[in-house]
Amino acid sequence: MWGWVAISLGLSAWAGFLGCTAYFACPQGGLKGLGISLCTLCSGVFWAEIIINGSALQPHMALLGYGLTGVVAFLMCVQACQRWLSFVPGTFIGCCATFAAGGDWRLVIPSLLLGLLFGYGMKNSGLWLAARRRRSTPLPDDARADGAEVR
Repeated sequence: MWGWVAISLGLSAWAGFLGCTAYFACPQGGLKGLGISLCTLCSGVFWAEIIINGSALQPHMALLGYGLTGVVAFLMCVQACQRWLSFVPGTFIGCCATFAAGGDWRLVIPSLLLGLLFGYGMKNSGLWLAARRRRSTPLPDDARADGAEVR
């Protein structure tokens, strides 16, 4: 379904998949996890643009670009001190998606964000269905709450 939506809207299917993956990987769930994932993905796109544009200032000095990449990667980790930027893998996902798209942040951002919403919808609808199924399925008389076998 995501592939069809992405193609229909002119978005990147793989970047959307990364947005979806970021939500599933975030240790926080619910709206807080959605917000943290959103902030970190967008900050990753920002940092990628800093690296891409900063490296382009002196393209004949590759070492400068490598140094800038190291400094930015360090800052990407340091920003995790802020609660809404605490999901470091989300920052790197946004950054790498931007690199993979050749710096086309206008394509990457909506793809990541719509994928993130898909991930939120998938996880929460799955949790809802699982909870509903648990309520409607009675436990056998010999079942224990901890799952251990009754003898």
